[in-house]
Amino acid sequence: MKTDLPIHDALDSLIAALRTQGRAVLQAPPGAGKTTVVPLAMLEAGLGKKRILMLEPRRLAARAAAERMAETLGEPVGRTVGYRVRGQSKVSSATRIEVVTEGILTRMIQSDPELASIGAVIFDEFHERSLNADLGLALCLEIAGALRDDLILLVMSATLDAEPVAALMGDAPMITSEGRSFPVETRWLERPLPKQQRFEQAACDLVASAVAETKGGVLVFLPGEGEIRRVESLLKSRLQEDCHISPLFGAMDFAAQRAAIAPCEAGRKIVLATSIAETSLTIQDIRVVVDGGRARRARFDPASGMSRLVTEPVTRAEATQRAGRAGRVAEGVCYRLWTRGEEGALQAYPPAEIEVADLCGLALELALWGASPEALPFLTAPNPGGYVEAQALLSMLGALDAENRITDHGRALADLPLHPRLAHMLTVAGSKAAPLAALLADRDPLSRGAPVDLSLRLAAIRDFRAYSDRYPFQANRPAAERIKQEAKRLQDRAKFTDTALSDAEMAALAYPDRVGLRRKGDVPRYVLSGGKGAVLPDGDDLSATRLIVVTDLDGDLREARIRQAIAISEAELRGLFADQIAWHEVCAWSKRDRRVTTRRHERFGALVLDDRQWKDAPGDAIASAMLDGVRELGLNWSEAARRFAARVELVRDAGQGLPDMSDMALMECLDDWLLPFLDGVTTAQDWKKFDMLDALRGRLTWEQMQALDAAAPAHFITPLGRKIPIDYSGEAPGISLRLQEMFGQTTHPRVGRTPLRVTLLSPAGRPLQTTMDIPGFWSSSYADVRKDMRGRYPKHPWPEDPTRADPTLRAKRRGGS
Repeated sequence: MKTDLPIHDALDSLIAALRTQGRAVLQAPPGAGKTTVVPLAMLEAGLGKKRILMLEPRRLAARAAAERMAETLGEPVGRTVGYRVRGQSKVSSATRIEVVTEGILTRMIQSDPELASIGAVIFDEFHERSLNADLGLALCLEIAGALRDDLILLVMSATLDAEPVAALMGDAPMITSEGRSFPVETRWLERPLPKQQRFEQAACDLVASAVAETKGGVLVFLPGEGEIRRVESLLKSRLQEDCHISPLFGAMDFAAQRAAIAPCEAGRKIVLATSIAETSLTIQDIRVVVDGGRARRARFDPASGMSRLVTEPVTRAEATQRAGRAGRVAEGVCYRLWTRGEEGALQAYPPAEIEVADLCGLALELALWGASPEALPFLTAPNPGGYVEAQALLSMLGALDAENRITDHGRALADLPLHPRLAHMLTVAGSKAAPLAALLADRDPLSRGAPVDLSLRLAAIRDFRAYSDRYPFQANRPAAERIKQEAKRLQDRAKFTDTALSDAEMAALAYPDRVGLRRKGDVPRYVLSGGKGAVLPDGDDLSATRLIVVTDLDGDLREARIRQAIAISEAELRGLFADQIAWHEVCAWSKRDRRVTTRRHERFGALVLDDRQWKDAPGDAIASAMLDGVRELGLNWSEAARRFAARVELVRDAGQGLPDMSDMALMECLDDWLLPFLDGVTTAQDWKKFDMLDALRGRLTWEQMQALDAAAPAHFITPLGRKIPIDYSGEAPGISLRLQEMFGQTTHPRVGRTPLRVTLLSPAGRPLQTTMDIPGFWSSSYADVRKDMRGRYPKHPWPEDPTRADPTLRAKRRGGS
């Protein structure tokens, strides 16, 4: 082998580690040559007694790596070195090194848990932390620990925090290859971009400057196909004729991808690429990198059950990886579309996909393996909320049983190279569903701004020429052809009896939680069967449709916007989900109506297909619903109820074991004390008239009521024999009564040893004096009160000696003093 690549300096240490310990973590910067040198070195060192399997995150990288290694050996691909990617394979019985995309390893393990034909597994570009790579490593570690102690495992990465990976692998040796092949100069912007400047225009300007200031091929990193197309359009008028622009993104067919990475025979190559070009690829004659500083990632929101693509700033690790592309074959330059000062705010590493992605496929694989996430050695645990949502969807699809164990149907889904939603659709509907499955698994073939209707996309796939003649909305022919080819491949896999289901019914099979029912109103808003809300673009052709199946949303957290959908009839919905549509009696408090409403709803998930009055709703259900009204309205305290609660609290504070009568305590146990007393209370007005006293008294046993009456009697008996309620809500218990009713009272009234706080009232009911010493009042202040009141209330008695007068509530007799 040649020794002109940095990786060669680390090979001896690496081979020794793998030979003695069977595991290692290799850190090697971009351009070091690890992808194409290490597998061959392992083979040469005799570590490939069985087949060496190397995982790559992308199909293009897998094929390119296999071709490069085969070229090194002077052989065609498929002999000593081969590859397997989705839909393509070049391997033979002589193949010793097989390069595969990451998902293929999982399929191999599920079909052969011992990996009997594999001697070593290499995880290349592990820093990308794809979900399939994390799962593959976890499964391989379990296999090595339980079944295959001879299985060699190697994790390779250009930018990775290696220590946690090495620890996960049993403190595996960490080997480092120093330095790039060639130095790369980094150039930043002098000042931040103006906020009003469009990203595509800024990227175009930086590319034009880079082309003018440098020589050689230029690799431009942009977040997605849309940005690539727009920058390409802007650049065509800015570059010289000898500059050849080549887009490079994942959705392109392989021939176009190969052309983008092939050497340019004349002139300068300008490659506009997504993150597909970050790893494993050596694009010939590239000397310059222009990094747009953005990356597009899939984010899954467990609360909405939806994934969405978000555009975020690159991380420092990604920026380093991208810059390394410029130093693969010669000294290079990296232009960054941000300032040096802004670089400090970048995150160190991108999030692991297992933290932010849709976990439905992972949950299905783990169910098939028969393990929970906690039982496997994951470098990063799956997002718990996302995992629970994934299991719920799989249960809805019939892939898991009530204990979250895989069903026979789930095994069939796991065998198909599709998201479980689409695999379910294909399994149930048969090969007729293959075009729709291929379409939904790929990117939208119609141009931006096309109507939402999924039928238009299917028309373009089934007959592109007829579609172009009939519809004004431009379709991408290469994309349509790619989807059509994938549909043919899926048809071969769909060994099931075809059904007579419509496109809408098939879509509903895949998205039973996204059947949408239009809400009332002018704006085309829909409630989805899974309980979320979504809205159609204004003026879309489907905006008046009552029922739709939504197959693509933007994942907006507040209200998702519908990007693709298809109309479905109620008859189709009922025929498809007859076993899931049922009548439900609903007795609930309505905040809007401020009353208990009783309805019968015919439901499919969260959708109410029919709504009728529930005329014979049982009283206990109505009372239970009214409790929600009480929780909204709050407790309704009458004076009598308030006094009773105050008595209970006073005695309770003294150490008696009586119930807590505070508002908070009462609200927490409404079911226990209030529910039996709510018969006939159904509205806010009814509740306003309701007296809680009897319900509160019902909280106490007979013995507790006796103790309460003894310790804190409810009434004071006046000299006239009248019962005056005692108020216990103040600092001291108190009563209020007419002064004349206390005539003859020579001792101060008490509750136990506590004197009552007595408020003496005028004949008109106005307070005259508050005292806690009636005898003292008679002998002191009474004379002044008598002097003031005799003239104001001459018809009422004001004797000079009240202790000898008879209590009264009447006016004095005519002629009396």
